[in-house]
This record gives sequence, C-alpha cells and structure tokens, in this order.
Amino acid sequence: MTVPRLATALTGPLLDLERKMLAAQPDIEGWFREQWLDHTPPFYGSVDLRNSGYKLAPVDMNLFPGGFNNLNPDFTSLCVQAAQMALEKTCPEARRLLLIPENHTRNQFYLQNVATLARILRFAGFNLHLGTINPEITAPTTFELPDGGSLTLEPVRREGNRIKVDGFDPCFILLNNDLSAGVPAVLKGLEQDLLPPLHAGWFSRRKTNHFQAYDGVAAEFAELIGIDPWYINPYFGHVDRLDFQSREGEERLAAEVERVLALTVAKYRELGIDERPYAIVKANAGTYGMGVMSVRSPEEVLSLNRKQRNKMAVVKEGLEVSDVIVQEGVPTFETVDDEAVAEPVVYMIDRFVVGGFYRVHTERGIDQNLNAPGMYFKPLAFDTPCSMPDSSAQPDCAPNRFYAYGVVARLALLAGSRELEATRPVELAEMA
Repeated sequence: MTVPRLATALTGPLLDLERKMLAAQPDIEGWFREQWLDHTPPFYGSVDLRNSGYKLAPVDMNLFPGGFNNLNPDFTSLCVQAAQMALEKTCPEARRLLLIPENHTRNQFYLQNVATLARILRFAGFNLHLGTINPEITAPTTFELPDGGSLTLEPVRREGNRIKVDGFDPCFILLNNDLSAGVPAVLKGLEQDLLPPLHAGWFSRRKTNHFQAYDGVAAEFAELIGIDPWYINPYFGHVDRLDFQSREGEERLAAEVERVLALTVAKYRELGIDERPYAIVKANAGTYGMGVMSVRSPEEVLSLNRKQRNKMAVVKEGLEVSDVIVQEGVPTFETVDDEAVAEPVVYMIDRFVVGGFYRVHTERGIDQNLNAPGMYFKPLAFDTPCSMPDSSAQPDCAPNRFYAYGVVARLALLAGSRELEATRPVELAEMA
C-alpha cells in the first residue's frame, strides 16, 4: 500500500516526549500489563489524537468505533488475534456472535466498516450474523457495497431474555451501535453477554466522565516517565443546563471558556510556547463531529448568530444539546502536501493497538474540528504498526511516531475502562 508521507512541524517538546517514551518502553509496557490486571479494557475503541509539535493528546474517545475499513489491510491479522483474545475472555465457549450495527444503512462508508468488522470476526473463528434493530427492516435485506461486496442485515426478535435472528441463536452480542437515542426495549435485560455494555452508549455516557478518568491516568503515566502531564492531557471544563436556542446559560459557558483559556495562556507562558490558545466547545455526548465549535475568546460565545446556535443545539438522532465539555484546543501541525491538515486516529481491540489512519481535511484549519459531516476528508492508513518502535532510528521516524500515538491512545483506552467501571449502574455493580 502506498501511503503519502506527512509533513509535521516539529519543535523540541514533542521530540523530547518521544525520546522519553522510547527510553522508557520496558517500563511503559510493564505498567500497562499491570493496569490490565486490574482493569478490563473495553472490547474496542478509537481515539482521536492531536499532535501540535509541543503536545500530543487525545481529544475524543469512541467506544463504538466505525472506520475499520480505513485501516491498513496488512494489519488484519492483528485485529483477528486481538478479537480472539477479547471474546475468549468474555465467553470462552462462545461460537455464535450477533453484530448489531447502526441504523443508518444509507451511509456506504459506514456499511463498509461493518463489512470489515464482520470479516475480522469471522476470521477470528466465529459464526457471525448481522442483526439490526432498525424498525424499517422487517426481513433479511442485502446491501451492495462500493467495493463489489455486500452484506445482509437480519431483523432481531426477542424470545424471553434472548434475542435471535431466524435460525440463529447467538452466544453473545457485539454492539456497533452507540445507542445515542437510548436503549431499545429489545436489548434490555438480556441473559446473553453484550459488549460494549449498555451504559457505554451515548444516551448515558459523558465525555467529561472520560476525561476525568483520563486526568488520573495521565498523572500516573507522567510520573512513571518523568514528564509534565500537560504534554499529554488537555485542560477541560463542564457546563450544563444550556439552551443554545434561548441563550440560557450563555454567560456560564463564556465564563468556563475564559477559565480554560486562562489556564492555557498560563501554561504557554510557563513553557515559552508562542501560540494563540483556543478552546473547543462540544456536546458532552455523541459522535460524528456534531455540536462542535472552536472559540478564541469568551466574547465569541456571547455573540453566536442564529445559524451557529442552531448548529450547536442538536446532534445525532435530533437530540438537543444542554450539556457541553469545554476543552483546551490542541492545534494539529500535521499536514499532507503542506496544505491539507491531518490528525491521527488510533484503533484498538481489547488492549491491543491494531492500526490507525490520518483523518485529512482540505477545507479546515489547524484549530478546527476535522470530523465534519458533509465535508471532504480522506483517511490515510498507517503503514507501520503502532507497537514496534525502532530504537536505532530518530524519535520522529514513522515507527517511533506511531508508537507514541499508540501509547497515548492506550492511555485513553485505560481511562475508558476506568470510566465504565465508575459509571456502572448500581444494580449491575451489586450483581458482580
């Protein structure tokens, strides 16, 4: 596979961070092994990273990742082995798996993700069917894919405390549906194992809970390798009880933006970073880059026009936004052909990094959200794994850069594990 090379504006801090990670690799890997003895990793996840040249930090963590079709196919064996280990831990006797995707069947890119994920799971040795909870699909329906392949979705039906498709009774269920609109009745109270757990869905999950867990993870890791945790951790805050349409809570949001910007200004001054800080305001739940804006002053929050307020007011499934995370903006200094900005997205199954890609956008700036619905972006698959650094090469060569990506992504995955433990519903915790 031919992968375009990326030009990165490098400065001392990031190179120093990469050097420390390479020098501490045995300690880092041993620390992760210890963490996974105490915390069960999510079945899978993807992490959006930002590399500013002076900071490498996660800015989002998805527990229902789409985009497996964008990974380098040369790494399929990594995905298969990781999936085998993850599923064997959950149910060693399992042979039959039901994968339930999102309902938006008109999205060809997403359907290709489902097909790729299904292929990985079948290679892992599971008898797999694709079930759907889309009420519009009442009989097995085949969808043709742009690459010449196809996939068939079968409507699920409930029998007692189990769900099935015709002629197929699965041992457990894997969700690739993030439950933004809530948990449908058909999935409640099942006796079958279900991954990720229902409370990982965006109907209840909050990004602020994730980054609160990440604060602890980043602090522990920073102490391990001797760095300031800020280099891998963005400042953030939380504002709820908002109504963008009526402008209720606008002053509180502006105040929180001011606080996050002030923290960033102080850190820039301390470290001699000559950049103008900005903040990202985004819905505290949800994906697809909806409900996101970039601001450089609290005044920008107070002067949103009607179009901007409408854009922030609603996200996926038409859900209203009343709760946001205010996050330190981490600019991306990675570009393709010196013009299109890019950011790495790292994919994991169980505790293993299985690949990643660069999200590239030709119409966005270094301080903007690149995951923009309806806008052009082109994924570029990583051409080397994220688990095999080259100690004889420079810190910023591709294997070593990707290793740093993989380390920070695994920190976010560990935070995801702790987050799910902390937010587990009481009735489930009492049954454990």
